[in-house]
Amino acid sequence: MKNKKRILFVNTYYLAFLDEFYKQNINIQKLNYEHLKQKLMAQLFGSSNFYSSSLNKNNWNANELIINDWNLQSKWASEHKIKIQKEENSFLRFIPESLKNILNLQKWVKKILFEQIKYYKPDVLYICNLSILNKTDMDELKKHVKLIVGQIASPISIYISTLKQYDLLISSLPNYVKDFQKNGIKSEYLAWCVDKSIFNKVRTNQRKYNVVYIGGLTPHHKKGNKLLEKILQDVNVDVWGYAVNLLPPNSIIKKHYHGTCWGIEMYKTFAASKIVINRHIDVANNYANNMRMFEATAMGALLMTDNNRGLDNFFVDGKEVVTYNSPDDLVQKIKYYLENEKERNKIAQSGQKKTLKYHNYEIRMKELDKILRKYL
Repeated sequence: MKNKKRILFVNTYYLAFLDEFYKQNINIQKLNYEHLKQKLMAQLFGSSNFYSSSLNKNNWNANELIINDWNLQSKWASEHKIKIQKEENSFLRFIPESLKNILNLQKWVKKILFEQIKYYKPDVLYICNLSILNKTDMDELKKHVKLIVGQIASPISIYISTLKQYDLLISSLPNYVKDFQKNGIKSEYLAWCVDKSIFNKVRTNQRKYNVVYIGGLTPHHKKGNKLLEKILQDVNVDVWGYAVNLLPPNSIIKKHYHGTCWGIEMYKTFAASKIVINRHIDVANNYANNMRMFEATAMGALLMTDNNRGLDNFFVDGKEVVTYNSPDDLVQKIKYYLENEKERNKIAQSGQKKTLKYHNYEIRMKELDKILRKYL
């Protein structure tokens, strides 16, 4: 029997999602820390508690934190007799996490986190937002934790000196893994996946949307934004996402935009869609890697994704997903598969079967288990 190790996953959630969650659940703040956390996890935002619940099945003692949720974290602090005050500067909302870190703003975030680390005493600290901690923080953490792991597949906004403080960096981007290793940083590849139980939690009998896009509209998605603006001249796409305010005022995307769509609502939308468009963030460097591939296929929609390197490690083009090479190619394929329902459904069902069987957290966490024990 392997030794049971303790791991603590450190997450941050988009503030826009947290705002919506608490506006829709006004009375929920009366709950204690654990019950409120369960309600939050039930929203299925991001990776939710999928890492910890799956690793617990692999002889780990795993837990997760949402460290930028004041409502949740302040409850933990109160229940553990820790006095804490929240900085009441409204301008903080508009400052990037990396800059808040450099300026040492929102001190409550780190103060509660460090108290939680002392309380849970993890063997492994797994940081999912690398912009939260600076080099000084890392030096202090190394006194309390055996292995500090960082996970990143987004634009890097911290200094290389801070990156080198991590004992291990994990990424779904092969180009990141190679770059880290070239810089003398231990790094391992781990692909994204989906929790297969979501298929049973979210069901629909009607696919009322023809074509859907859900995702980021930031400058980091510049190539994808241009793609959307191009195809929207020829086909209708229902668009949800974040950072629409950063698009040009005259962007055609705004005419098709329905607002944000998080967690369980995102899965419901995919389950009600015939076709889901996927495109990768610019830093992916033309590698197929994002979560959307698995989230959309798990819900039985036909995934149309950019023809990136490594896609064949996950799906068979034309049998489980459909790829495109240009905006015009995508438009033609959208029109074709909307007209050919049987063929569309056959590919979508094959993609769903592949994802639920091979690209799930049970399998990925077995891979992560081997990686972590190797470095411990």
